[in-house]
Amino acid sequence: MEKSKEIFGNEMPKKVYRKAVRTKKKNIRRFGDDSGISYQVKIEKNKHIGDCLGVMDVRLSPEGEGKGDTFDVEKGLIVGNIRMGFGHYRISMAIASAANAMGYIPYWMDLNSYKHTTCTKVISAQNDLYSLGSRISAKSRIFNRLVWEPLNYEGFRKLSYNASDQKNAELMAPVFGNIPKQIPVVATHVWPAQAAIHGGMKNVVNAIPDNWPMALHLAEGSLHTVQTHFAYQGYRILNGMKGKDVLHPMPAGDLVFTGHYVDHELVSNLEQDCKARRERKKAGAPMRFLLTIGGAGAQKEIFAAIIRHMLPAVEKGQAALYINVGDYKNVWEELVKELPELGRRAKEHFDDWDETRKFCEEALCGPVEGIHGFYHADIFEAVYCTNLLMRSCDVLVTKPSELAFYPVPKLFIKRVGGHEQWGAVHSAELGDGTLECEDIPHTLQMLELFLREDTLFCGMCDAIENNKKAGIYDGAYRVVELAAGMRRA
Repeated sequence: MEKSKEIFGNEMPKKVYRKAVRTKKKNIRRFGDDSGISYQVKIEKNKHIGDCLGVMDVRLSPEGEGKGDTFDVEKGLIVGNIRMGFGHYRISMAIASAANAMGYIPYWMDLNSYKHTTCTKVISAQNDLYSLGSRISAKSRIFNRLVWEPLNYEGFRKLSYNASDQKNAELMAPVFGNIPKQIPVVATHVWPAQAAIHGGMKNVVNAIPDNWPMALHLAEGSLHTVQTHFAYQGYRILNGMKGKDVLHPMPAGDLVFTGHYVDHELVSNLEQDCKARRERKKAGAPMRFLLTIGGAGAQKEIFAAIIRHMLPAVEKGQAALYINVGDYKNVWEELVKELPELGRRAKEHFDDWDETRKFCEEALCGPVEGIHGFYHADIFEAVYCTNLLMRSCDVLVTKPSELAFYPVPKLFIKRVGGHEQWGAVHSAELGDGTLECEDIPHTLQMLELFLREDTLFCGMCDAIENNKKAGIYDGAYRVVELAAGMRRA
């Protein structure tokens, strides 16, 4: 049965299906239909994370523009993703890192990078809307309460939303036209998973990112993986995805709990990084706080308050700040305009990838003082910069999104979207992160607890080491194992 009519045995109302069909037709009128085009494949090493993670980029060109390259179908693994904020790229990097460490070749397919395709045009339009909504929600409490929180919390949860997405995914399928059908695909956003299924790919793993079960993330025909037991139970029974109705559950073979998706470099060095954190705390060295300002800088006001509060501690040598604004230089400029002392005191590590990597390596063993700002125009460098800085930081300050699952002590600021709150709940229960600080005063209170005492901080380091022993952070390895196993089956 057509995927928009029935989802895991749950029949959709006729009006839901008709709406999905109308949405697809609307997108065809707006973005075209390239289902008759055979895109040629070009494979080349990623110049930013190719050496460290073994990533090979998959580029597409219209038919007739040269002979397409071939894949290593025995060792290759497609990492399917989109650029929507930083989260899905970061999860893709975790999968690529694990695949590379396990001897596989990670082929990177960003469905939001093929600008001449209908697929990318559809995704880019959705991405623009989501980014706009994130920025407005940070500035308008009314919009956040009445529109953004309900959409992210309940709107995306509904099966009817998945029905529309499945129709749109039919327009994305052509990008997989010349990809070998047996090569495994690990998708870190549902749209690449859905597109791969519609494109005839045989072995698709849908790595679900969030802890709040939503029908948005369903790609029937793929193997769904989740990072928590809470998410597993919610997805298994499709909890609340059609109001209070009791639904046909997902088949047991379609859903697997794996643990957290984390890069090999972070997992394999976890113990020595926690040891270094404890030693710095005991020695009274400046405590290193990594501030990650993702998306379009939607939470700039919160970070400005944090920096302003921390300036005296930095002056006294009690704290050091890493501030990564990703690929949004305007956010840095706005922060400096609001806090002129930041501009006078910060050392800028801007658009020099070699210099940034050198700093990150030296910070693992050497001293760090003052304030360090990081900006990189390239999306790979912008995202992976945080991963490199994570190893030498003491506390990661972030919203509770994909970074909630990383093995580093974390201070969670206010979420962007209701679904994110469950990342903070999960982390707090595991002991490797704080509760979500829903306003600036509580955020500053938590900062002071990290700075002035040992209990909270050292307890998180202990929890991180115990979680590793329990296999909590092995999710990326497990996803790769599952994908490789599908090829052999």
